[in-house]
Amino acid sequence: MPNVAPKRQHAAAVPARRRAFRSAVLNSAVLRSAGVGGVGRSVTGFSGILWLGVALLGVVFGPASSALAVPIEPVRRGPVPLKPGTHGVGQLVPATRFTDLNGTTHTVGDQEGSTIYAATGTSCPLSVRYLPTLVQLAKTLPDTFSLVLINPTATDDRDAMRRDADQFSNTVAYVHDTNGSLSAALGLQTTTDVVIIDAARTVQYHGAIDDQYGFGYALDAPRHTYLADAIAALAAGREPTIAATDAPGCELETAARLTPTDELTYHRQISRLVQRHCVDCHRDGGVGPFSLDSYDDLVAHAGMVREVLRRGTMPPWFAADDAATHDNEVSSERPLTWANERSLAPTEKATLLSWLESEKPLGDARDAPQSTTYPDGWLIGQPDQIWNFAEPQPVKATGVMPYQNIVVDTGLIEDRWVQAIEIRPGSPEVVHHVLVHVLHPEDDEVPREDREGYWAVYVPGQSVLSYPEGFARKLPAGARLNFQMHYTPNGTATTDTTRIGVVYSDTPDHEIRTTGIVNTRLEIPPGASNHREDASITIPTDAMVLAFLPHMHLRGKACRYELTREGATTTLLDVPRYDFNWQLIYRLAEPLSLSRGDRLSFTAYFDNSSSNPANPDPTETVRWGPQTFEEMHLGYIEYYLPGVQPGREPGEDSWWGELVSRLRNTDLDAAFTRLDTNEDGELVREELPDHLRDRLMRLDLDKSGGVSREEAARLHKR
Repeated sequence: MPNVAPKRQHAAAVPARRRAFRSAVLNSAVLRSAGVGGVGRSVTGFSGILWLGVALLGVVFGPASSALAVPIEPVRRGPVPLKPGTHGVGQLVPATRFTDLNGTTHTVGDQEGSTIYAATGTSCPLSVRYLPTLVQLAKTLPDTFSLVLINPTATDDRDAMRRDADQFSNTVAYVHDTNGSLSAALGLQTTTDVVIIDAARTVQYHGAIDDQYGFGYALDAPRHTYLADAIAALAAGREPTIAATDAPGCELETAARLTPTDELTYHRQISRLVQRHCVDCHRDGGVGPFSLDSYDDLVAHAGMVREVLRRGTMPPWFAADDAATHDNEVSSERPLTWANERSLAPTEKATLLSWLESEKPLGDARDAPQSTTYPDGWLIGQPDQIWNFAEPQPVKATGVMPYQNIVVDTGLIEDRWVQAIEIRPGSPEVVHHVLVHVLHPEDDEVPREDREGYWAVYVPGQSVLSYPEGFARKLPAGARLNFQMHYTPNGTATTDTTRIGVVYSDTPDHEIRTTGIVNTRLEIPPGASNHREDASITIPTDAMVLAFLPHMHLRGKACRYELTREGATTTLLDVPRYDFNWQLIYRLAEPLSLSRGDRLSFTAYFDNSSSNPANPDPTETVRWGPQTFEEMHLGYIEYYLPGVQPGREPGEDSWWGELVSRLRNTDLDAAFTRLDTNEDGELVREELPDHLRDRLMRLDLDKSGGVSREEAARLHKR
């Protein structure tokens, strides 16, 4: 079928001309297979990561890719993930009555389980294209889901609608919503829009079916199956990873975004907001200091909740809101930059504060949402392998504790690929965060949180790393897992036995990798209140970035990641208020495509003044170190390399690969000692063989003018 634009609808739908929500960086419609790594100044470097080693050795880069210009109104446009709170997710749908083509009357919420309300039509080209997809979806729905089709176009032919309905074999209700009342109640905006609600009429998903068809394009198969993924997640008791998108189609004139009603009550709106944004931690058995899963709990702690909302410290999410670059209206929809974003939408925050500052009406219990259940078992399902501490770790009652490093032997006799990882603290009330690093068999030291990157991470509310089919992390034979534990005493002495579970996969299409932009030479003067440190890398090969995790310690104040391409610089992640108490991963809703020659920067600001109440000692000059009284300037990046075989590194067939092969088969310590004629622990140019001098000097990762034993040893380990 040729690509055709939706034609004008005569009553309830018109061609969609809404402004495309696009980030200048995250243009998912035109993502290219592109790149990450390199060194831009003496304070940066990547150890143990061969693909970055290629950049460190000065591989000649090709021309940089085109600039990040994105048209405001692109000709071709597919679905764009949105922030759920700005698209009606979590809100209550009115108990609206409607009648289907067979004359049967229904009411929203009278179905058991979850109900999928899918807009359709017989005259909108995109709706016509998506009908077979909906037919197939109906055949595979879980038993707890039902499907209702809504045609909001008043002039669509009734016989054509019946023919469409017949394709579903009477398994769905087909509604001709001639006055648009049902569409408006659900917040449907186009003739391809879909809303899923639960039995309590709470919106669980609002968005597109998939991205197979859109304005000006068609694909042989979808790249993103948004609706099917949401159904699978909800059926498994999980929130969808992408809970909201727009849905390119014929726009509905009667479409009305779901907004809170004039009657603001706990049961109608507030319970849903608290359930979605707070109760994951603030519940019985959760890591929060008090529960918020009932009306009485919320009223009892209303003052504290109001305070942290105003200060913006809860829910814990510290990425700057880029809303101003898209629209100045508080109620406008916002593109979803981060898949795991925790923040309240402006309208949600205003609603919650308004109720907290009122008489706090309870409302009608019949409007209450379904209660949330928290499984005792593993969120990733039954793991294929579980490891735990050999001995319980003591946690004292008061004060602070330095990082504890606990090493666990995996006992693996062969390399394995891991698709899902879950960390489960034994005493979550005292576990601040966990970083897990992989120790290779040849590693003889416990690694500190450094440039090699994390393998797994835990913070309250984020205990799982799970990747889609075709993606996995490598766990080598003989590996040991180093758990870097940050314990926070809470007044009662206890012990902790943290566990980690993994789900294996076959050899993936893409290997998930992690590295960091590092400045180990930071030096923060005494009393400095806004000290800046910079580090950057140049991308040696095409890569797709999946997530960022900035890491500093108690003097960390703010930070940002930036991309420079062809002279233009774009902010990727801005954290204007860094909080060491929350080691958050910022996971992109769509992978970020980088090309060879692009440059990534990580800039950090530190407060070493007496006005920083967490500062251990404002009179000290602060340098790099693993403990919280020291500092780190470390911007982790999670990525994969398109076109590079999992388990291998780019350039392994080049002279670089030959050099590494030689290193692996060389007694490196003996060779280093032989060459180090002045015995100062570094190999300078004059000490290196003439024919290898230029190449080996590129191993000087910190640009000190010599190759240290550590720099050479790291490459030998690879």
